[in-house]
Amino acid sequence: MKDRQPSPGISRAERLSDEGLQRLDRQLACASQISDAVLTQWLRRYGESARAVIRQHGRYHAGLESGDAFADKQTQT
Repeated sequence: MKDRQPSPGISRAERLSDEGLQRLDRQLACASQISDAVLTQWLRRYGESARAVIRQHGRYHAGLESGDAFADKQTQT
């Protein structure tokens, strides 16, 4: 018999791992066409860590922070 009760889902702490940031880095390095809306989600979930990865690949702009996924990309920092 099992001593452990099954638990549904995965905890937020386990979901927000370095592995996720490595996946984002690989996708951006391969020039994947990741939409600004998806990059905004990465920023919301991972915060400063995702911001650094996105900046490193030249995809960061102020519109990602405001949630405006269609902001003018000419304002990149």
